Amino acid sequence: MAPLLRHAAAAAGTGVNRVSRAGAPRFLSSSNRPRDDGGSSSTLINPGNAALPPSQSVPLVSPSPLLNTTTTTSPPTTTTPSHPAVTQTHPSSTAAVASPKMYTTSFAFFEALWDAGVEHVFVNLGSDHPSIIEAMVKGAREKKGQFPRIITCPNEMVAMSMADGYARLTNNPQAVIVHVDVGTQGLGAAVHNASAGRAPVLVFAGISPITQEGELRGSRTEFIHWIQDVPDQKQIVAQYCRYAAELKTGVNVKQMVNRALQFARSAPQGPVYLCGSREVMEMEIEPYAIKQDQWEPVELGGLPSSAVRKIAEVLAGAREPLLVTGYAGRNQAVPGLLVELANTVKGLRVMDTGGSDMCFPADHPGWLGLRYGVEDAVRTADTIVVLDCDVPWITTQCKPREDARIFHIDVDPLKQVMPLYYIPAQHRYRADAQTSIEQIMAVLKSDEALKAQLTGEESDRRWAALQESYKQRLETIAVRSQPLENGEFGTSHLCAKLRDICPKDTIWAIEAVTNTLFVHDSLQPTLPGQWINCGGGGLGWSGGGSLGIKLATEHEAQLKGGKGKFVVQIVGDGTFLFSVPGSVYWISKRYNIPVLTIVLNNKGWNAPRKSLLLVHPDGLGSQATNKEINISFDPVPDYAGIAKAAAGGDLFAAKVDKAADLERVLKEAIEAVQGGQTAVVDCKVAMGC
Repeated sequence: MAPLLRHAAAAAGTGVNRVSRAGAPRFLSSSNRPRDDGGSSSTLINPGNAALPPSQSVPLVSPSPLLNTTTTTSPPTTTTPSHPAVTQTHPSSTAAVASPKMYTTSFAFFEALWDAGVEHVFVNLGSDHPSIIEAMVKGAREKKGQFPRIITCPNEMVAMSMADGYARLTNNPQAVIVHVDVGTQGLGAAVHNASAGRAPVLVFAGISPITQEGELRGSRTEFIHWIQDVPDQKQIVAQYCRYAAELKTGVNVKQMVNRALQFARSAPQGPVYLCGSREVMEMEIEPYAIKQDQWEPVELGGLPSSAVRKIAEVLAGAREPLLVTGYAGRNQAVPGLLVELANTVKGLRVMDTGGSDMCFPADHPGWLGLRYGVEDAVRTADTIVVLDCDVPWITTQCKPREDARIFHIDVDPLKQVMPLYYIPAQHRYRADAQTSIEQIMAVLKSDEALKAQLTGEESDRRWAALQESYKQRLETIAVRSQPLENGEFGTSHLCAKLRDICPKDTIWAIEAVTNTLFVHDSLQPTLPGQWINCGGGGLGWSGGGSLGIKLATEHEAQLKGGKGKFVVQIVGDGTFLFSVPGSVYWISKRYNIPVLTIVLNNKGWNAPRKSLLLVHPDGLGSQATNKEINISFDPVPDYAGIAKAAAGGDLFAAKVDKAADLERVLKEAIEAVQGGQTAVVDCKVAMGC
């Protein structure tokens, strides 16, 4: 008779029982009992490590927690009252074959994700995922409504970008599953984007099996298992991750998942990476649960009291105060607080630096718009508060005056993953943006001397000057947003039209590169969470990102009985190609995720030319054509046609190159999306406007 398929649930950590002195692991009874979340389940719950009575212990058969069976030539089937699983020996292998009823590391992995609030898993599966696939099928059949939704993604970059976009909008991490080392490499620039853009995402990949003679279930069965065996797979992405680790046993998989998610959700948020061999993921373990309330992220505090008063006093006395931010708007309570601050400190201007969120509304006179580190207000300000921002200015192009008082408030003021970083701040604080602004406002409102300082003639003068400069700014944008005399149009005109005819609460997913400033100036976002751009440098984010955003807004709305918001992706033509449209629009069709994509077609990559001219303004390349410097897209691809083909023909596709046709085409595209069909509009835009 074949030995029983068992393992010892012997491990330290919350929720796992330790092995008794006699060597037998002890478990709580699996009878129906309350879960820590208030529901009922037969899942084992052991919040501590207390040993249990001998009557509840399970004998240890295997000498190793990984060993699921022992080499045998006996008949294949064995059952026992002490364990629900049935095990068999495969005809061509000594590795055990699992019963559909068994509870594996992989199934516990998905349970851990669900219990932690991860509702979607974006997958690109491979030979490392047999137990993952088994767990997916089991979950879909047995735990409807209590198991993550699985989204198939034919490309890893798109999968990661979808999870990223979802997390940007909701602040809830989602998960991605990819295939060993090659799938991990396939994530590519998307991991960089999630790291730079502070998007919490959990990535899991299998690793090549760690046995080759059938010793364990999951042992090597295919040629590729040798080819994909690398020394340290997690190091491929570790420098972009807040945490990277290998799962080495199934008995603490839920703790490992939640530890990773703690890192992902703690500021600065970002991606985390777990990997595990087939043998580990195939392990049959006793069902268990952990206390979810013990795995919350680390909370940041506010400013020291002395710092609060100092900043409040300096702001109240400043003649040209400036606040520079980039990520603070991820917390959708912050834009309103910044408006309150700007209404109190009259004359305060707020500049967004493209950190990926709408941080300050365009309908406030203190709005300077989105600027990539170059703005006159930086040069003239006597007081600058840098709030959750990576690049407040570019020193070679624009820097503060020597006597400026500079305060840096950030979740990561030292930028610990940037080898070169410093700004001339006299004061630096690791603190939460919302809490910090609330603290400063409390002092400004309660201190009588400061209140008097903020309501005098000087304050009124600054407010009037601010109103006038804001009026001039809007007039300049309006002039630039006009169509050209030859009937063509630029990005500014296109985006002004989009602002006028799209729903007012539209969410804009932006990856416009050299046209980003024109896009932001003309769209003029005013609602928290309305503007989301990549924040990183890995072009191609917005394809999957916009789908993730749309998926998130629909899911959140459905929970409240409503309908999700309209989502528009605005993307450069070169970046559109980077986004892997063949996968993006297949996913859009397969899962009914309708978005409007606007392709800014200027026939090439223009960012490299800008970089060239900043370093060699009079060099050979300054007079060369785009074709000569190898940034031309000529012949021009049929961008909308590519998308339509990927969607199996079911997609609204259009091209427009004349201003007279623009509004009609956009309205048709919007109507198509509102009817459930994705639309891609290829817009030929003039340069520089």
